[in-house]
Order: sequence, then C-alpha cells, then structure tokens
Amino acid sequence: MPPAGSVPLSVLDLAPLPSGSSAADALRNTLDLARQAERFGYARYWLAEHHLTPGVASAAPAVLIALVAAATERIRVGSGAVQTGHDTAVVVAEQFGTIAHLHPGRVDLGLGRSNLGRLVDRAAKPTPNGTAQPLNGTAQPPPRPSARVVDGLLLPESPAVTFDVERLGRQLRLVGFRDGPEEDYTALVRDIQAFVGGTYRAPDGTALSAPAAEGADLEIWILAATAGGSALTAAALGLPLGANYHIVPSTVLETIAAYRAAFRPGVLNEPRVMVSADVVVAPDDETARRIASGYGPWVASIRAGGGAIPYPSPGEVAARGLSDAERALVADRVDTQFVGSPETVVRGLRVLRDATGADELLITTITHDHADRVRSYELLAEAWSRSSAVD
Repeated sequence: MPPAGSVPLSVLDLAPLPSGSSAADALRNTLDLARQAERFGYARYWLAEHHLTPGVASAAPAVLIALVAAATERIRVGSGAVQTGHDTAVVVAEQFGTIAHLHPGRVDLGLGRSNLGRLVDRAAKPTPNGTAQPLNGTAQPPPRPSARVVDGLLLPESPAVTFDVERLGRQLRLVGFRDGPEEDYTALVRDIQAFVGGTYRAPDGTALSAPAAEGADLEIWILAATAGGSALTAAALGLPLGANYHIVPSTVLETIAAYRAAFRPGVLNEPRVMVSADVVVAPDDETARRIASGYGPWVASIRAGGGAIPYPSPGEVAARGLSDAERALVADRVDTQFVGSPETVVRGLRVLRDATGADELLITTITHDHADRVRSYELLAEAWSRSSAVD
C-alpha cells in the first residue's frame, strides 16, 4: 500500500449556496476555492451537475469548468459528473473538447448516469397485470445490504428512500432527459471516444467529424455508485473509475470489485480507482462537528424530494434540529462523513484508502461559511502530506 502522501487528493465542488447567499456568491466562491486548491496541491478540481436544486449552483458543468480552467494554471479540471441522460455523445464531446483544446492536458470528462431517470421510466411502465403505475405514486430503489464494517470501513445500511416520480418526471423533462429504452451506455461512451479520436462513423458508415472535439487532449472517467452498468463499462473500455462512497457508501466495495474483476486493458493497462468522500476538517474535533452540523438537515432535504436546501448555518441547525425520522433517513450519510481535526480525518481517510485500494481520493466539503471550507481543504492537504512520513 503506497503512503498516504503518494495517494493524491482531489476536489469535488457543487458550488453550494449557503443560506443567505446568492448563486453569484456561490460561483465566485468556486473560483476562489479552485485557486486555493491549486495552491494547496490538490490534483484535480471537479464540478458536479445538479439541476433545479435550491442549494446548488453547479448546474452547467462545461461552462463552469471552462471558467475554473481559465482562473487556474496547473490543476486538472473536470466534471463529476456530466449526466449523459441529458445530452448526446456529440454535444458532450464538443463541449469538453472545446475546453481541452484551450487547456490541453488539464481536462477530465467524468461521465455519469441518471439513476433517477430510470426510476421514473420503470414507474411509468406497465406492471405484469398490464396496468401502468401512476406517476403520482412513489418509486423505491432496490434494497441495500445490511450495515457492516470491512477492514475498519463502515458500510452502512442505506435507508428506504422514496421518490415522488411525478415531480422527478417533470424535472427530468425540463432538463431534456431522454425517454424510452435504457441507453446502451457503453456505446454512448464509445461514441464520445470516437468523436474525440476523429473516428466516428454513423450507423450507415458515413464519417462525421466534430472539429471542436477531434484531437482534444482530455481524460475520460466513468463514475459509478453500484456494481452495474457504469462500472462494467469502465472495465470493458479500460477507463479509470470514480467510485462513490460519499453518496452511496453501502456499495462502494462491490462497485470497485466488479470493475477490477471485469477490467480489460484499453485506455489504461491497469485499473485505476478514485474514491469520493465527504469531509470537514477544523483545528479540533468539536469545531469541526459544529461547522459540519448542517450536513444532516441538508441531506434530509434532498431525500425529502425537494432538492438540497441552501446549506444551513450552525445556528439555524441548533434552532431547528432533526426529528428521529429524519436522523434515521440520513444516518448512512452522516455516519460516513469524515469530520474532525486533521489527525482524526486523516486516520479515517487512510482506512478508506486501504479498504478500497484507492489510487486517489476525491474530497467534497460543504460548510456554511466559505472561509471554513477553504480552511478545511488547507488543513487536510497539510495533514495528508505529513502523514506520508509515518505510513
């Protein structure tokens, strides 16, 4: 196992909106954090894609990534992840190719799939008796494994979260989600590769060229939360995998194991895995717990179906609190967040690294005050670097 300091740390940013702030504030904070993360030595700066979400401003990742790339000099920039159900292969290739042509060797195209869209599709399909499930009902994801600890890493039981499929369907239509049969995800990724490589052929054999994409110097990553299609696509094409511990922690080991077992040399000769983690670092454990206290209510708002609320302040959390039902609903996320002093968090991240065999860790930190978020990343980078001496 390589020393902690030799396993790079990267940043995943949602451009969160704290309560009392605006989207303009959140976006300016993203540019500032990107510059700071470059100074602290982080390897990558990735932006998420979330639409119609009151507490998140990162809704147009290609636009925001281009701005971050222009505001920095060396750090790699990319998506974590572009939701492929909302765009075609050529649009994605052209968007990221454009950025990569202007910032060669610095751009990552992280690709993801919208599980919520497939839930809506399934909810609207006829049942075995020929009747359609009404869209004003709810859809539930498949059951998750029971809670367990593997090599010191908590793999919690995921709660039974219900989704208002009528609301989701309406939102997905607004962002252009494609209805109909589930896409051939591997073929879509291959098409993106072909547009970048200048080898695309239409189904009738006609060669089509996308100059904005062709020859672009970028890395393609596949992000996955389960051992299903996304992980297997990454394995089949020999692409690097981003495995999700910060949103669906219960299945991270199965996801990575499926990828490694099915891996075939392609773009890479060997598997490469980056694992995500939610982190808040402060000078001491008590302070870290206080500034991380908004996380439970924030996740509860997501799982209630309305999308993430503006991130609450510690004072707002203390005034409102969480019900027992809400605590149970978010326990898997709160219990797997790494919160504390630099030493506390580094110990936890080393367990995550060792249990997953991660080649890189992708850190997402959300706090109400921007200064606390910047300081968290700074403290973590310093402590992670120091830890290599004792690993």
